[in-house]
Amino acid sequence: MAISKLRTFLSDESGAVTVDWVVLTAAIVGLGLAVMSVVSGGIEDLSGDISTALTDTDPLSDPFDNANQQDAD
Repeated sequence: MAISKLRTFLSDESGAVTVDWVVLTAAIVGLGLAVMSVVSGGIEDLSGDISTALTDTDPLSDPFDNANQQDAD
């Protein structure tokens, strides 16, 4: 009786798809973390540059005013 239940359990493949999905999901999460670690330094630098540019900009001046543009000469 116990041997037949053991054979039935070992031959059942209904959980094999779940194991495949777990492995694929873990690979995707790992790849996402690797991409984040590579890209995060550049994002920090870019956000710092944007912050500096916005801080140095005078909101009352018109950037399209001809008096504010430098001559090409």
